Amino acid sequence: MRKIPIRTNIYDEMKNTIRQTYFLAIIACLLWSTAFAGIKIGLEYTTPLQFAGIRFFLAGIILFPLVKNRKNITLAIKHHFWLILKISLFQTMILYSLFYLGVSLVPGAIAAIFIGSSPLFAAIVSSLMQKNDKLTLPKMLTISLGIAGIVLIAYHKEWSDKDELKQLLGMGILIAANISSGVGNVFVSRQKGKIPPTTLNALQMSLGGLVLFVGSLFYEPFTGFNHPPAYFISLAWLSFLSAAAFSIWFKLLQRPGVLVSDLNIWKFIVPIFGAILSWLLLPDEQPELIPIIGMLIIAVSLIMYNFVNRKARIK
Repeated sequence: MRKIPIRTNIYDEMKNTIRQTYFLAIIACLLWSTAFAGIKIGLEYTTPLQFAGIRFFLAGIILFPLVKNRKNITLAIKHHFWLILKISLFQTMILYSLFYLGVSLVPGAIAAIFIGSSPLFAAIVSSLMQKNDKLTLPKMLTISLGIAGIVLIAYHKEWSDKDELKQLLGMGILIAANISSGVGNVFVSRQKGKIPPTTLNALQMSLGGLVLFVGSLFYEPFTGFNHPPAYFISLAWLSFLSAAAFSIWFKLLQRPGVLVSDLNIWKFIVPIFGAILSWLLLPDEQPELIPIIGMLIIAVSLIMYNFVNRKARIK
């Protein structure tokens, strides 16, 4: 008789943890969805890698005062420097170098498709690197359905770009960026308990941002800081959202039982939020039937994915 309430309590606790994880994942994705407008504003006044470098360096600096025990910073650098370097390399340096370069080579519609397809690449990378996160056929089908929704949202007349070689190169670079992000996610997930999420995020972003900025000086002319308020507002917002969203994401990746592929599926809602924000904030953007259908398809894919996961947990 006593076993029934114990099992029920464990099951209820698991459900509450899952719901909280999903809620926080949605918050992180909502923050990321605002980044595209901020990047577009900032790049009117400076070069891509410089802007990215300053953004992530400031994001890391913002987090340092939030580290509860300052000794954690020293201990993390002393005992886990190479782990921090690996995560910073894949999660900030390589990812955003390739991201900005790829976006500059392809039309916006194609860039949106490849950026939106990151959950697929995260699932593939995680299935190759982690034994407990295999890519099953139902997962593959639901992820593919989500990517179909991304394609519809991103559909645009720019799709018929004639510069095929440049476009193919850009696509390849964006695929490499998605793979880098997936590898970074796996490294974060693997180090559960070694470094507190806020400490890890502060160190990897400040290091990655500094390397991006210094590296940019060899390829891009230094634009200085004599810019209008719009630049600094966009930089401040991007730095804040990076610090907040990545801290949430790192915390979720380190939770027991959270798989990289399951968490990254929520990134499908980034283009949904991004499109809605564009319709609300930009006067030239209006809702269209095809993107709305794409949003509905993504919603269905998320429901299906969670249904598949629920069945697996019950088993």
